[in-house]
Amino acid sequence: MNENDKPAELEFVVEEPTEEPAEEPVGKPKKKAKKKARASFPKLLTVSPSPHLKSTETTRSVMIEVMIALTPALIWGIYVFGLRALTITVISVGCCIGFEALTQLILKRRITVSDMSAALTGMLIAMNMPVSVPLWIPVVASAFAIIVVKQLFGGIGKNIVNPAMAARVFVMICWAGQMTKNTAPGARFPLFGSVQGGVDAVTAATPLASLKQGVLPRTGLLDLLSGNIGGCIGEVSSALLILGGIYLLIRKIISWRIPVAFIGTVAVLTFIFPQAGERLDFMLYEILSGGLMLGAIYMATDYATSPISPTGRIVFGVGCGAITVLIRYFGGYPEGVSFAILIMNLLVWYIDNAFMPRRFGSELAKKREREKEEKKA
Repeated sequence: MNENDKPAELEFVVEEPTEEPAEEPVGKPKKKAKKKARASFPKLLTVSPSPHLKSTETTRSVMIEVMIALTPALIWGIYVFGLRALTITVISVGCCIGFEALTQLILKRRITVSDMSAALTGMLIAMNMPVSVPLWIPVVASAFAIIVVKQLFGGIGKNIVNPAMAARVFVMICWAGQMTKNTAPGARFPLFGSVQGGVDAVTAATPLASLKQGVLPRTGLLDLLSGNIGGCIGEVSSALLILGGIYLLIRKIISWRIPVAFIGTVAVLTFIFPQAGERLDFMLYEILSGGLMLGAIYMATDYATSPISPTGRIVFGVGCGAITVLIRYFGGYPEGVSFAILIMNLLVWYIDNAFMPRRFGSELAKKREREKEEKKA
């Protein structure tokens, strides 16, 4: 152990009386002097209130780590779809930060935009948007995510569903026409203003739309990995999303259980029950298409809306995967990731209650409580 690593010591001073020297005048009582005795104890032996396990991680640092992991996929989306994708991102992030500060000011709460949670929400909202959406849709989505889903429930950590995912579902239900027009890669739109006049000329069917019709898409699997396909801004490159997920695992920001259970369930079900082509090909297209990687790695793992226990996380991931396949096969929308995550968010409390580890002796304590109540009765 280095000298710098030694535990700090606490010093206690005990005052002991001692006699003054004999030079005092005759007739006066001798005064008592105080002598200091010192005793030191290691700081590690002192007891402080819980929690006793502390970490250097903060909300801000976790949010920044997730944003770093998302940045490569976002940059690729801007490269594929042009600078209008950057415009949508700036609007979403700025609106989320502004709405959070304004809401906290109105509700007389401490303004916490510096924790970067609102910025991350705005980034996720933008990545879930097609580049052709009118610029007012990210504004509405940001307002719904921050004001309705987050702040009205008490703020960060108290929301019962993922704000960005809830915002996507809200605008997709309200404005399905604008949210489902996915442009071909390489299409360019103006930074501002309306683009609806030129959208139809560059609209491209997504791989999920082809799979919904029972045929394998013409897009190659390599294009799905690299992101040379139509779709939302941040979900097109599966490889970069997986790379960001590996980074978060290495940094211990997320657990492997939810993403692996989520993606694994989709893989198993689509392999057993293919709707077109060879089993393996159909399975690969299903797991690499749409928002599965973005949802499973970055949104289903949200701390506030996912289970705490290891077993509960696996159950949560399996449920998300099963509902995703169910909606993709039989639902009205080709994509089911958003609805699956929101449904499972609402079941987190029940999952935690069912799979939370029991404390040692808790059953015995409950038995004694019942015995006492029976005796009183």
